[in-house]
Amino acid sequence: MEEENFGQPLLKKQYYDNCPGCKVEQAKELGTDVSIRNLSYIWITILCGTLPVASLFPFVYFMVKDFNIAESEEDISAYAGYVGSSFMLGRSLTSILWGIISDRYGRKPVIIIGVITVVVFNTLFGLSTNLWMAISVRFLLGSLNGLIGPVKAYATEIFSEEKQALGLSTVVAAWGVGLVIGPALGGYLAQPALKYPHLFPKDSFWDKFPYFLPCFVISAFAFVVAIACIWLPETLHYHNGSKESTDIVEAAEVGSSETAKDKMIQKDESIFLNWPLMSSIIVYSVFSLHDIAYQEVFSLWAVSPRSLGGLNFTTNDVGNVLAISGIGIIVYQLALYPSVQKACGPVNLARITGALSIPLLQSYPFMTLLSGSTLYLVINIASILKFLMSETIATGLFLLQNRAVEQHQRGAANGFAMTAMSAFKTIGPAGGGALLAWSQKRLNASFLPGTHMVFFVMNVVEGLGVLLMFKPFLGVKKEKPMEQLQ
Repeated sequence: MEEENFGQPLLKKQYYDNCPGCKVEQAKELGTDVSIRNLSYIWITILCGTLPVASLFPFVYFMVKDFNIAESEEDISAYAGYVGSSFMLGRSLTSILWGIISDRYGRKPVIIIGVITVVVFNTLFGLSTNLWMAISVRFLLGSLNGLIGPVKAYATEIFSEEKQALGLSTVVAAWGVGLVIGPALGGYLAQPALKYPHLFPKDSFWDKFPYFLPCFVISAFAFVVAIACIWLPETLHYHNGSKESTDIVEAAEVGSSETAKDKMIQKDESIFLNWPLMSSIIVYSVFSLHDIAYQEVFSLWAVSPRSLGGLNFTTNDVGNVLAISGIGIIVYQLALYPSVQKACGPVNLARITGALSIPLLQSYPFMTLLSGSTLYLVINIASILKFLMSETIATGLFLLQNRAVEQHQRGAANGFAMTAMSAFKTIGPAGGGALLAWSQKRLNASFLPGTHMVFFVMNVVEGLGVLLMFKPFLGVKKEKPMEQLQ
């Protein structure tokens, strides 16, 4: 086929001056698409989107306690869940809109708006003085921050097809690191007047707003990223005064009426009729519910007193565990995942890790029987394994979603995926917090006493996700033979 096409002028791509998408396509042809610059943009923008998501988990228990709204200590976890859920509720209401905007006006403006939103509203969250202010600010942070979906689309468009897995694995690596480094920052930097009195004196600004420092550090990072994004490459084409996607442009340039017709048919096809896409989004949403509930419950459970079935950790202890897990994710995604994924295929690998995570999670309540260095060693190993399994599942499902659609629908598809995921994640923190609070009130129950119940319920959700990853439910788009998915 390549020999037949060689030398035919109709198949030669036409590039337009001052078109950012054409510059990206030229970089792909020249083999310069994989660069430190492109990978760095994915890393920093994803970190901006994920650091605020979970950074509050280590200290939200103490923040709600300081609001003096909970009637009993057991009720604190429930109120903390409402604060955590408000972000995801906001994001679930606007992600499709941001995806459509990114398809029409470009990935870059939506990404920059999302980063600026982090600068403003994450700072305000650190200044919250009551529960309703905290919930409102987190809701606005989620609803105006639509950058994750466009960055996922950008990660597949900035690289050639055979290197898209690298782009998406970079997204997942940054995503995973952000979801553990964020809580680590929250754990280390919250209540600085208590932890570092020689740097932050008592009765100072930092003592009055004990949870401002971790929020400020993340916002400062986002401010630097917002400036860096001025030079972020745009991947959509701008021809004749209108935005166009790569697949439609190529169809028009090759001069094949049949190809162009196929592309236009695909353009008109609704993403809701694309079962490989929709099934992978549903599975992804189920695992997202489990993951956000785990992140909330783990931090609340770890800082809970021993009398309630917790580990009685400090915020620093939680930060240490999550920081070590973050290092593990980086090493795994960059050094181990590509070779393991090539051997097993992303879907089979996700199925295996999903099944293995169930007995791992159910072992958590028994860790309260341990103490000292043994406890720290076991909890760190368990946390690393749990996060690596979650990242493996997310990477495989990201690949399925982005391979199921063409570029002109990728922003909307990722926007819908973020909407579905955020809707499920809205349930996660509130449900997880309420379930933990309830389980801590039934320490003497005969069936799954105490925290055994909350981890069991999370495993039920995980098991459902594993079952949905098998046929006939999960659809997989037919790919080239080299792109083995099964």
